[in-house]
Amino acid sequence: MDFTDEQVERYSRHIILPEVGGKGQEKLLNAKVFILGAGGLGSPALMYLAAAGVGTIGVADADVVDLSNLQRQIIHNNSRIGQAKVESAKQTINEMNPDVKVNAINERLTVDNIREVLRDYDVLLDGSDNFPTRFLMNDAAYFENKPLISGSMFRFEGQVATFKGNEGLPCYRCLYPEPPPKGMVPSCGEAGVLGALAGVIGVLQAVEAIKEILSIGDSLAGQLLIFDSLKMVFRKVRVMKDPECALCSPTATIKELTAYEEAVCDLRF
Repeated sequence: MDFTDEQVERYSRHIILPEVGGKGQEKLLNAKVFILGAGGLGSPALMYLAAAGVGTIGVADADVVDLSNLQRQIIHNNSRIGQAKVESAKQTINEMNPDVKVNAINERLTVDNIREVLRDYDVLLDGSDNFPTRFLMNDAAYFENKPLISGSMFRFEGQVATFKGNEGLPCYRCLYPEPPPKGMVPSCGEAGVLGALAGVIGVLQAVEAIKEILSIGDSLAGQLLIFDSLKMVFRKVRVMKDPECALCSPTATIKELTAYEEAVCDLRF
C-alpha cells in the first residue's frame, strides 16, 4: 500500500525497525484485533494497539464508566462517567488515530453470539475479570481457530499467557480444566488491585498481539508470564498441554460452547 505523508510520519518509529518496516506497518493497518473488555486491561491494550495503527479494533463491554474505574481504566475520564465504556473507548481511539476503525459492541458476549462476533478477527485479547467469561472466550477462540492472549491481575500480581490450542499448544483449559466453585474467589472490591499494574499487563497483551500480527519474536504460547510488582520480578512458568484436555486433546469431550454460572469477579488466572 502507499502510505500518506501523515502515515509515514505517524508510524516512522515502526517503519525504521528492520523487524517491522513498511510491510509490517501495512500488516498492522490491515489487521483486525478483538478485545473483550474496555476496563483495566482493555484500556492500555486498546490505546497501544490503536497507536500502533491496527486498522480494525473490536471491543465488547456491557458496562458504563464508573468513578471507581478511573483509578486504572485510563481510556476513560471524569467527563464520561455514566457513558457506555465501549463508546468512551471509541471516542478516545478516534481522537488518537483516525486510521483505526472501531467496532464498539455494547453488549455481553454469550454462548449465542460470541463465535459470530469473534469470527472476523485475526487475534483475540481477553481482558475479562471472571472465570466463566474466560472459559467462554477460550472455548470460542479454540472453535474459531484464533490465537488468544489472556491477561489477569490480582492485588499486586499480574499474569499474561497466549493460548493456541489448535496448534498443538496448550489452551486455557490445559491450565484450568474447570472454573472454581462459586464463592471461592474474592470480589473486585474486596481484593483490590494496584491501578498501574493494569497498565503493565494490558501493554504486555498489546505487545503479544503486535508480535502475532507481524510474526516476529517468541510467542508466550506454552508459557505463563507472571509479574510481581512489589518485588519488581518477572518469571515464566511452563504450561504443559494436557493430553486429556476436555477441549483440545484427541479425546476431547467438549464439542460446543458451555455457559457457566456467573461467579463473583475474580482477577486471577
